[in-house]
Amino acid sequence: MAWTWQTATFFGVILLLLVGMGVWERLSPGGAPRRGIFGFHTTRGDRLFIALLFAAYIHLVWLATTRLPLWGASIVALIVAVLVFRKV
Repeated sequence: MAWTWQTATFFGVILLLLVGMGVWERLSPGGAPRRGIFGFHTTRGDRLFIALLFAAYIHLVWLATTRLPLWGASIVALIVAVLVFRKV
């Protein structure tokens, strides 16, 4: 894999998300599991993982089906992440 600034940014964002989740849990412990639209219990970490998986698939489908800039896929992925944290 080529280490470009885009690759470093990608992994940096993942690291910041994980650190942010740790800080969130430290400041507001608990984050009790809740039952969402999929019918199973999820915690904050579970929802982050699901959102990251959705983001990966959104970007892959975007690359496979369109020649538009990847910013569009990122915007869609952010919207989906917000929905995941609110509904799942």
